[in-house]
Amino acid sequence: MRLLAISDLHLRYESNRQALSRLRAHPDDWLIVAGDIGESEELHHWALSLLSGRFARVLWTPGNHDLWSRPGRSGEPAGEVKYQRLVAICRHYDVVTPEDPYPLWTGPGGPAVIAPVFCLYDYSFGPAGLSRDQMLAWAAAGDVVAADEALLSPDPHPSRDAWCAARCAATETRLAEAARQGPLVLVNHFPLRKDLVRLKRVPRYAPWCGTRRTEPWAKRFGVRIGVYGHLHIRGTHLREGVRYEEVSLGYPRDWDGALGIEPYLREILPGPG
Repeated sequence: MRLLAISDLHLRYESNRQALSRLRAHPDDWLIVAGDIGESEELHHWALSLLSGRFARVLWTPGNHDLWSRPGRSGEPAGEVKYQRLVAICRHYDVVTPEDPYPLWTGPGGPAVIAPVFCLYDYSFGPAGLSRDQMLAWAAAGDVVAADEALLSPDPHPSRDAWCAARCAATETRLAEAARQGPLVLVNHFPLRKDLVRLKRVPRYAPWCGTRRTEPWAKRFGVRIGVYGHLHIRGTHLREGVRYEEVSLGYPRDWDGALGIEPYLREILPGPG
Protein backbone atom coordinates (compact mmCIF):
# COMPACT_ATOMS: atom_id res chain seq x y z
CA MET A 1 0.00 0.00 0.00
CA ARG A 2 1.58 3.24 -1.17
CA LEU A 3 0.65 6.88 -1.62
CA LEU A 4 1.73 7.85 -5.14
CA ALA A 5 1.57 11.17 -6.98
CA ILE A 6 1.72 12.62 -10.46
CA SER A 7 0.73 15.92 -12.04
CA ASP A 8 0.67 17.66 -15.40
CA LEU A 9 -0.73 14.76 -17.39
CA HIS A 10 -1.64 17.21 -20.20
CA LEU A 11 -4.02 14.79 -21.86
CA ARG A 12 -4.73 16.99 -24.86
CA TYR A 13 -1.65 15.22 -26.27
CA GLU A 14 -2.54 11.84 -27.77
CA SER A 15 0.74 10.25 -26.66
CA ASN A 16 0.00 11.18 -23.06
CA ARG A 17 -3.52 9.76 -23.30
CA GLN A 18 -2.27 6.50 -24.80
CA ALA A 19 0.35 6.15 -22.09
CA LEU A 20 -2.18 6.76 -19.32
CA SER A 21 -4.56 4.20 -20.83
CA ARG A 22 -1.78 1.59 -20.52
CA LEU A 23 -1.07 2.31 -16.85
CA ARG A 24 -1.45 -0.89 -14.84
CA ALA A 25 -3.91 -1.26 -11.98
CA HIS A 26 -2.80 -0.35 -8.45
CA PRO A 27 -5.68 -1.76 -6.39
CA ASP A 28 -3.98 -1.14 -3.02
CA ASP A 29 -2.45 2.29 -3.72
CA TRP A 30 -3.75 5.85 -3.45
CA LEU A 31 -2.95 8.35 -6.19
CA ILE A 32 -2.58 12.13 -5.94
CA VAL A 33 -3.24 13.98 -9.22
CA ALA A 34 -1.80 17.44 -8.59
CA GLY A 35 -3.38 19.38 -11.44
CA ASP A 36 -3.25 19.92 -15.18
CA ILE A 37 -5.17 16.90 -16.37
CA GLY A 38 -6.28 18.97 -19.36
CA GLU A 39 -8.29 21.92 -20.56
CA SER A 40 -11.70 20.29 -21.02
CA GLU A 41 -14.31 18.63 -18.86
CA GLU A 42 -14.29 15.68 -21.27
CA LEU A 43 -10.62 14.99 -20.48
CA HIS A 44 -11.39 15.07 -16.76
CA HIS A 45 -14.23 12.59 -17.18
CA TRP A 46 -12.01 10.26 -19.18
CA ALA A 47 -9.00 10.46 -16.86
CA LEU A 48 -10.85 10.24 -13.56
CA SER A 49 -13.02 7.38 -14.74
CA LEU A 50 -9.88 5.47 -15.69
CA LEU A 51 -7.83 6.33 -12.59
CA SER A 52 -10.60 5.78 -10.05
CA GLY A 53 -10.98 2.27 -11.45
CA ARG A 54 -7.27 1.48 -11.10
CA PHE A 55 -6.43 2.96 -7.69
CA ALA A 56 -7.94 2.42 -4.26
CA ARG A 57 -8.40 6.17 -3.87
CA VAL A 58 -7.68 9.24 -6.00
CA LEU A 59 -7.14 12.82 -4.81
CA TRP A 60 -7.12 15.87 -7.09
CA THR A 61 -6.35 19.55 -7.07
CA PRO A 62 -6.65 21.82 -10.12
CA GLY A 63 -3.86 23.25 -12.22
CA ASN A 64 -4.01 26.37 -14.32
CA HIS A 65 -4.70 24.45 -17.56
CA ASP A 66 -7.69 22.76 -15.94
CA LEU A 67 -9.24 26.19 -15.33
CA TRP A 68 -8.73 27.59 -18.82
CA SER A 69 -11.71 28.81 -20.80
CA ARG A 70 -11.93 30.40 -24.22
CA PRO A 71 -12.70 34.11 -23.97
CA GLY A 72 -15.79 35.29 -25.79
CA ARG A 73 -17.48 31.87 -25.85
CA SER A 74 -20.97 32.54 -24.57
CA GLY A 75 -22.12 30.07 -21.93
CA GLU A 76 -18.72 28.38 -21.50
CA PRO A 77 -17.92 27.88 -17.81
CA ALA A 78 -15.07 30.04 -16.54
CA GLY A 79 -13.42 30.98 -13.28
CA GLU A 80 -15.16 29.79 -10.14
CA VAL A 81 -17.93 28.13 -12.18
CA LYS A 82 -15.39 26.06 -14.13
CA TYR A 83 -13.67 25.04 -10.90
CA GLN A 84 -16.92 23.93 -9.28
CA ARG A 85 -17.86 21.92 -12.36
CA LEU A 86 -14.54 20.08 -12.15
CA VAL A 87 -15.18 19.43 -8.45
CA ALA A 88 -18.55 17.93 -9.41
CA ILE A 89 -16.86 15.65 -11.96
CA CYS A 90 -14.41 14.49 -9.30
CA ARG A 91 -17.21 13.71 -6.88
CA HIS A 92 -18.99 11.69 -9.56
CA TYR A 93 -15.97 9.35 -9.53
CA ASP A 94 -15.48 9.54 -5.74
CA VAL A 95 -12.27 11.55 -6.17
CA VAL A 96 -11.22 13.74 -3.22
CA THR A 97 -11.01 17.49 -4.00
CA PRO A 98 -9.90 20.59 -2.07
CA GLU A 99 -13.57 21.08 -1.14
CA ASP A 100 -13.86 17.72 0.63
CA PRO A 101 -12.73 16.52 4.07
CA TYR A 102 -9.03 15.73 4.07
CA PRO A 103 -8.53 11.94 4.32
CA LEU A 104 -6.27 10.31 6.88
CA TRP A 105 -3.56 8.03 5.52
CA THR A 106 -2.99 5.12 7.90
CA GLY A 107 -0.84 3.00 5.60
CA PRO A 108 2.96 2.62 5.67
CA GLY A 109 4.67 5.85 6.64
CA GLY A 110 1.52 7.17 8.32
CA PRO A 111 -0.49 8.41 9.92
CA ALA A 112 -0.74 11.61 7.89
CA VAL A 113 -3.53 13.90 6.78
CA ILE A 114 -3.55 14.28 2.99
CA ALA A 115 -4.59 17.86 2.22
CA PRO A 116 -5.17 18.77 -1.43
CA VAL A 117 -5.45 22.56 -1.65
CA PHE A 118 -6.17 25.08 -4.38
CA CYS A 119 -4.30 28.35 -3.88
CA LEU A 120 -3.51 29.68 -7.38
CA TYR A 121 -0.84 32.43 -7.61
CA ASP A 122 -0.54 36.16 -7.02
CA TYR A 123 2.60 37.18 -8.97
CA SER A 124 4.63 37.43 -5.74
CA PHE A 125 7.24 34.89 -6.90
CA GLY A 126 8.76 37.52 -9.19
CA PRO A 127 11.15 40.28 -8.08
CA ALA A 128 10.24 41.77 -4.72
CA GLY A 129 8.57 45.16 -4.57
CA LEU A 130 6.87 45.13 -7.98
CA SER A 131 3.15 45.62 -8.46
CA ARG A 132 1.22 43.14 -10.59
CA ASP A 133 1.38 45.43 -13.63
CA GLN A 134 5.09 46.00 -13.11
CA MET A 135 5.59 42.25 -12.77
CA LEU A 136 3.80 41.63 -16.07
CA ALA A 137 5.94 44.27 -17.75
CA TRP A 138 9.11 42.72 -16.29
CA ALA A 139 8.12 39.30 -17.64
CA ALA A 140 7.17 40.71 -21.04
CA ALA A 141 10.58 42.39 -21.28
CA GLY A 142 12.00 38.86 -21.24
CA ASP A 143 9.52 37.73 -23.93
CA VAL A 144 7.35 35.87 -21.40
CA VAL A 145 3.58 36.32 -21.52
CA ALA A 146 1.64 33.53 -19.82
CA ALA A 147 -1.38 32.11 -21.63
CA ASP A 148 -3.22 32.35 -18.30
CA GLU A 149 -3.54 36.09 -18.82
CA ALA A 150 -5.98 35.39 -21.65
CA LEU A 151 -7.38 31.98 -20.74
CA LEU A 152 -7.66 31.75 -16.94
CA SER A 153 -10.64 33.84 -15.90
CA PRO A 154 -10.86 34.78 -12.20
CA ASP A 155 -14.60 35.50 -12.45
CA PRO A 156 -16.35 36.53 -10.19
CA HIS A 157 -13.18 37.74 -8.46
CA PRO A 158 -11.68 40.98 -9.78
CA SER A 159 -8.30 39.39 -10.49
CA ARG A 160 -6.35 36.13 -10.24
CA ASP A 161 -4.41 37.50 -7.27
CA ALA A 162 -7.68 38.38 -5.50
CA TRP A 163 -8.92 34.83 -6.12
CA CYS A 164 -5.61 33.56 -4.74
CA ALA A 165 -5.98 35.64 -1.57
CA ALA A 166 -9.50 34.34 -0.99
CA ARG A 167 -8.44 30.74 -1.52
CA CYS A 168 -5.45 31.05 0.81
CA ALA A 169 -7.52 32.63 3.60
CA ALA A 170 -10.11 29.86 3.45
CA THR A 171 -7.43 27.16 3.22
CA GLU A 172 -5.56 28.40 6.29
CA THR A 173 -8.64 27.88 8.42
CA ARG A 174 -8.99 24.29 7.25
CA LEU A 175 -5.28 23.50 7.61
CA ALA A 176 -5.26 24.75 11.19
CA GLU A 177 -8.01 22.26 11.99
CA ALA A 178 -6.34 19.43 10.03
CA ALA A 179 -3.01 20.00 11.78
CA ARG A 180 -4.62 18.94 15.05
CA GLN A 181 -5.19 15.48 13.57
CA GLY A 182 -1.58 14.77 12.62
CA PRO A 183 1.26 15.72 10.26
CA LEU A 184 0.21 16.93 6.82
CA VAL A 185 0.99 15.93 3.28
CA LEU A 186 0.19 19.23 1.59
CA VAL A 187 -0.75 19.01 -2.10
CA ASN A 188 -0.96 22.02 -4.42
CA HIS A 189 -0.47 22.33 -8.15
CA PHE A 190 1.83 25.32 -7.72
CA PRO A 191 5.13 25.26 -5.80
CA LEU A 192 4.66 26.11 -2.14
CA ARG A 193 7.88 28.13 -1.80
CA LYS A 194 9.59 30.62 -4.08
CA ASP A 195 12.97 28.91 -3.66
CA LEU A 196 11.53 25.77 -5.32
CA VAL A 197 11.06 27.69 -8.57
CA ARG A 198 14.22 27.21 -10.65
CA LEU A 199 13.36 27.91 -14.28
CA LYS A 200 16.53 27.95 -16.35
CA ARG A 201 14.74 28.10 -19.71
CA VAL A 202 12.13 30.71 -18.80
CA PRO A 203 13.13 32.37 -15.51
CA ARG A 204 10.64 35.19 -15.98
CA TYR A 205 7.72 32.77 -15.82
CA ALA A 206 8.10 32.76 -12.02
CA PRO A 207 5.21 35.23 -11.31
CA TRP A 208 2.71 32.56 -12.45
CA CYS A 209 4.21 29.87 -10.21
CA GLY A 210 2.71 30.42 -6.76
CA THR A 211 2.29 32.74 -3.83
CA ARG A 212 4.44 33.68 -0.87
CA ARG A 213 1.33 33.29 1.28
CA THR A 214 1.96 29.52 1.34
CA GLU A 215 5.62 29.73 2.41
CA PRO A 216 4.99 29.83 6.21
CA TRP A 217 2.52 26.95 6.09
CA ALA A 218 5.06 24.13 6.52
CA LYS A 219 6.15 25.36 9.94
CA ARG A 220 2.76 26.76 10.95
CA PHE A 221 0.73 23.64 10.17
CA GLY A 222 3.22 20.83 10.67
CA VAL A 223 3.67 19.88 7.04
CA ARG A 224 5.74 16.74 6.63
CA ILE A 225 5.74 16.53 2.83
CA GLY A 226 4.79 19.04 0.14
CA VAL A 227 3.63 17.77 -3.26
CA TYR A 228 3.39 20.02 -6.31
CA GLY A 229 3.83 20.15 -10.08
CA HIS A 230 3.50 22.94 -12.67
CA LEU A 231 7.22 23.32 -13.40
CA HIS A 232 7.70 20.13 -15.44
CA ILE A 233 10.99 19.72 -13.58
CA ARG A 234 10.71 16.57 -11.48
CA GLY A 235 12.73 16.43 -8.30
CA THR A 236 12.97 15.96 -4.56
CA HIS A 237 13.98 18.98 -2.46
CA LEU A 238 14.52 19.44 1.27
CA ARG A 239 13.67 22.78 2.85
CA GLU A 240 13.83 23.33 6.61
CA GLY A 241 13.26 19.65 7.33
CA VAL A 242 10.33 19.26 4.91
CA ARG A 243 10.51 17.05 1.82
CA TYR A 244 9.05 18.64 -1.30
CA GLU A 245 8.24 16.51 -4.34
CA GLU A 246 7.76 17.95 -7.84
CA VAL A 247 5.78 15.20 -9.56
CA SER A 248 5.10 16.45 -13.10
CA LEU A 249 4.80 14.24 -16.14
CA GLY A 250 4.58 17.15 -18.59
CA TYR A 251 4.35 17.67 -22.32
CA PRO A 252 5.60 14.83 -24.57
CA ARG A 253 9.02 16.52 -24.79
CA ASP A 254 9.36 16.41 -20.98
CA TRP A 255 9.34 12.63 -20.48
CA ASP A 256 10.35 9.41 -22.19
CA GLY A 257 7.29 7.94 -23.82
CA ALA A 258 9.04 4.62 -24.33
CA LEU A 259 9.03 4.10 -20.55
CA GLY A 260 5.32 4.65 -20.12
CA ILE A 261 3.85 6.53 -17.16
CA GLU A 262 4.57 3.94 -14.47
CA PRO A 263 8.16 5.14 -13.72
CA TYR A 264 6.86 8.70 -13.31
CA LEU A 265 4.53 7.86 -10.42
CA ARG A 266 6.34 9.36 -7.42
CA GLU A 267 6.15 7.46 -4.12
CA ILE A 268 5.18 9.93 -1.41
CA LEU A 269 4.54 7.45 1.42
CA PRO A 270 6.18 5.45 2.78
CA GLY A 271 8.67 7.31 0.59
CA PRO A 272 12.42 6.99 0.03
CA GLY A 273 14.17 4.75 2.51
